[in-house]
Amino acid sequence: MLHEYRDIISKLKVENAHFAKIFEKHNDLDQKIKDITEGRDHANDLDLEGMKKEKLHLKDEAYAMIVAYKKEHNL
Repeated sequence: MLHEYRDIISKLKVENAHFAKIFEKHNDLDQKIKDITEGRDHANDLDLEGMKKEKLHLKDEAYAMIVAYKKEHNL
């Protein structure tokens, strides 16, 4: 997720527990979605769609925190 901000993400995961939680939940959902779409796990279409929407929401929230961090630190 957001690989171009790897350095900032590393700092935020240490400095901001909320960001770390969002990042971990996003990665967990990403793996769960992958497992479902590749046939290693099962979910109905509605649940899968909900997971995808939640993952996108978490990514948007994480991105907003990255942008705020960049602005705060003049990066």
